[in-house]
Amino acid sequence: MEVLYPRCAGVDVHAETVVAVVRIAEGSRVTREAQRYGTTTRELLRLEEWLKGFGVTHVGMEATGVYWKPVWHVLEEHFALVLGNAREIRNVPGRKTDMNDATWLADLVAHGLIRSSFVPPRPIQELRDLTRTRKQMTRERGQHVQRLQKVLEDANVKLTNVLSDLTGASGRAILEAIVRGQSDPEKLASLASPRVKASKAELRDALHGRVSEHHRFMLQLHLRQVDAIDGAIELLEGQIERALAPFRDQAERVKNMPGMSDVMAATVIAEIGVDMQAFPSARHLLSWAGLSPQQNESAGKRKSSRTKRQRWLKTAMVQAAWAASRKSNCYYHAQFLRLRARRGAKKAVVAVAASMLTAVYHMLSEDVAYSELGQDYFHRLDRGKAANRLVRKLRAMGYEVDLRQAA
Repeated sequence: MEVLYPRCAGVDVHAETVVAVVRIAEGSRVTREAQRYGTTTRELLRLEEWLKGFGVTHVGMEATGVYWKPVWHVLEEHFALVLGNAREIRNVPGRKTDMNDATWLADLVAHGLIRSSFVPPRPIQELRDLTRTRKQMTRERGQHVQRLQKVLEDANVKLTNVLSDLTGASGRAILEAIVRGQSDPEKLASLASPRVKASKAELRDALHGRVSEHHRFMLQLHLRQVDAIDGAIELLEGQIERALAPFRDQAERVKNMPGMSDVMAATVIAEIGVDMQAFPSARHLLSWAGLSPQQNESAGKRKSSRTKRQRWLKTAMVQAAWAASRKSNCYYHAQFLRLRARRGAKKAVVAVAASMLTAVYHMLSEDVAYSELGQDYFHRLDRGKAANRLVRKLRAMGYEVDLRQAA
């Protein structure tokens, strides 16, 4: 097998130790040198000098949790780094040691057999940390709201039956009054906004419960947690705005798409960056994001080809696709309706998400603005098929149809 990189190294990273193996190929002769280091900054700098001493050009490592990141940050300025997916670079079972793992990594790097994972530049990594933390905070806030609802149900207060948002202005005013000791349904109902759809009688019935001191304590506890998380999210959003400043033009272009918001645009930029050279084509990006079917064929039979799981970008794009599919007079709404009739809503919305991410790829790679195709795109694409389909529908309803080209 051809050797692409005669002087390379494999690094097996752990929480407290790093095992490095240097592989040097000179003609048909291959020599290896191994060394073990700690994971402190001083030790990693020693690793860097040791690798330089052998003239190493490429270093491969395995993506293990977050332990690879400090090693990457120390070595990235001096070597071409290759980060491999742990599932794709497994060695033959048996005789597994840290030294053998590092040797295997070095052999794979030498022959170019590791498909490198996407590692964005430092500013995008920092933006990614912020947007992911914001999503986790938002999810945690939702959990506390659910716990509020659980406490109210235990007290037989049916507030969620009459209010759509438990932590909105009306819901918050009622909850705080309950915490202070108010139990009169009439007075509690009067705190609701006049814009609430439920009548006063419905509010009184829903607020007539059996609230104990224990319930009040639990409600106060969860309300404080919600307030603390709201404050943290506000701080995060301010920091996201500052981190997004260098990429403001690209984020504005993404935000102009149907279904995209400020938060969603920041999330997309944080996940894929603005330099699309990391993805040779839009199809590569879709595969990486888990929005294209996987290939699974054996003995001429095609098995399940479901899309792979992707925790961050895929979920964000599907959420944006749902929003776009509900927006009339746009291409994605027409695409969703067209596919839903044949494949169902879930598959249709994934297809819409794939189309949206494809558009994002071309907008960022070609530096162009979003261009709306229009809701009638499919009719314009093939007017003959559309006309024949409508004729068949009318004939099925019992009408005689004679098509003539308009002047």
